[in-house]
Amino acid sequence: MPTHPLVFHSSPDQTIAWRDGAPVTVRAFVADVARVAAALPAGAHVFNVCRDRYRFAVSLCAALVAGKISLLPSTHTPEMVRQLASFAPDAFCLHDAPDCTIDLPRFAYPDAAPGDFANDAPFAVPRIDAARIMAYVFTSGSTGAPVPHRKTWGFLVGCVRAAADRLGLLDGRAATLIGTVPAQHMYGFESTVLLALIGGLAFSNRQPFYPIDIRDELDTIPQPRVLVTSPIHLRALLSAGHALPRAALVLSATAPLSEKLACEAEAALDAPLVEIYGSTETGQIATRRTSQGAAWRLFPGIRLDARDEPASDDGGPTVWVSGGHVEAPVPMGDALELLGDGRFLLHGRKADLVNIAGKRTSLAYLNHQLNAIPAVVDGVFFMPDEAAPAHADTDLEPVTRLVALVVAPTLAAADLQRALRERIDPAFMPRPLVFVDALPRNETGKLPRDVLAALVARHARATAAPAIPAAAGTPAPSLAFTIPADHPALPGHFPGHPVVPGVVLLDHAIHAIGAALNRPLHAWRLGSAKFLSPVAPGEPLDLAFDTAASGAIRFTLRAGSREVATGVLSVPPAAQDGAQP
Repeated sequence: MPTHPLVFHSSPDQTIAWRDGAPVTVRAFVADVARVAAALPAGAHVFNVCRDRYRFAVSLCAALVAGKISLLPSTHTPEMVRQLASFAPDAFCLHDAPDCTIDLPRFAYPDAAPGDFANDAPFAVPRIDAARIMAYVFTSGSTGAPVPHRKTWGFLVGCVRAAADRLGLLDGRAATLIGTVPAQHMYGFESTVLLALIGGLAFSNRQPFYPIDIRDELDTIPQPRVLVTSPIHLRALLSAGHALPRAALVLSATAPLSEKLACEAEAALDAPLVEIYGSTETGQIATRRTSQGAAWRLFPGIRLDARDEPASDDGGPTVWVSGGHVEAPVPMGDALELLGDGRFLLHGRKADLVNIAGKRTSLAYLNHQLNAIPAVVDGVFFMPDEAAPAHADTDLEPVTRLVALVVAPTLAAADLQRALRERIDPAFMPRPLVFVDALPRNETGKLPRDVLAALVARHARATAAPAIPAAAGTPAPSLAFTIPADHPALPGHFPGHPVVPGVVLLDHAIHAIGAALNRPLHAWRLGSAKFLSPVAPGEPLDLAFDTAASGAIRFTLRAGSREVATGVLSVPPAAQDGAQP
């Protein structure tokens, strides 16, 4: 059977790691691996949660040498740990934290005692069977159950060698990898640990998170150094506004990166920035130099094929990946546009495609447009699973609305809405638009759907109670808007002489009032409405509203001097009773 060495370095005296700024040789690393492998307890599966990247790498290799399999789940939540215990009942937790509380048999990383390492000890790099399973990497399925993906040593060697070659890191320069992402994540696993072991490079044991820590780590590690990071970390690093030590290369993954941010990062770090594309199932399969174009380029030997399957509502035919290090064809969950010559465009996750009023876009596109607005620090669109009527006796059909969560402390809601209308179709305008202090991103910068859903639900509960915009009888400032000629509700309404439907006028008026009050009004009832004059597409409209003594909101829509509609919004019964709606 074919074998591969545990590390691909050319000399035992070559630096393989930097521990808190001090170099570690290959000889010392291999000795640490042998020492930890001999100390590991019984059990064929290791849940490696070491935060120190050096201890993680040593433990990973020790488990491989000892014939054990590492478990790398997407999260470390108690539920995930229970799922791991069900998947591998003999699993134990290998950790380096004195306060570790993971509910598995625990084994603390055994640091070497002073004088344990003998520099003149016999040196030999272990060779590993290519078919040996090194790890199970887990993703969360739609039901929340962890889905394991087997990674053999041969698969990982093929994948990482292809990546190192594409990135120009096999030229003998012995670059050092500095990672802002955790080693347990597939991207960090491949690009901060395996890339060093299999590419003959070095890695830093630290995981700098804050901009000042990233800057200091870049300053500590000698050139050539490679910053392995994510868009959220890059954005924070550049926003700090400090001069940065130059890098030899910057790698980014976990979320799409805008061309603007890529160009800014390249200028600030004086280095090319390369995005990596792949999946848990396939490993890394493509890259792009984002500042120079949107197209991705496949690794040599990798193929993409659109199967002759019927197009579906989730984004068209499935694209399959095969060839190269990919051991068996894998269907991709992304919407990919094949360009030929090993190039393709990424249009987002197929599950992220949004279809409203016959128009289709992706959450990735909407997020890109939102974050491209000046003064938006961070933002994300969210599509709830379903909408339900606020009350059982309502006559209205439930409508699912896009929600946008935005960090933009210096931007007024009206200004942000105007900027969004210039960038996205009116059908995809968020309702509500929620301003927050920060988004709950995880260590890799991702926003898990369940976390976003909980945040949106909390906001809805917090803002469901009615608020009086001013003293009863005091009119609020006028608001202005127009219904564009390309609104999806217009076709079919008096062809040749289009008229804006009354329901569209009401929808825009209620949304505008809710935005002005900074709370959604979806639970309020439309007590009455009158349509007094037809409205043409593109006709400027002015909206005025005030509050009655009962708490009801009265509003009037005008087109110039012409009154076109009036209405009354009634307080939800549950809110009148003091209960949660």
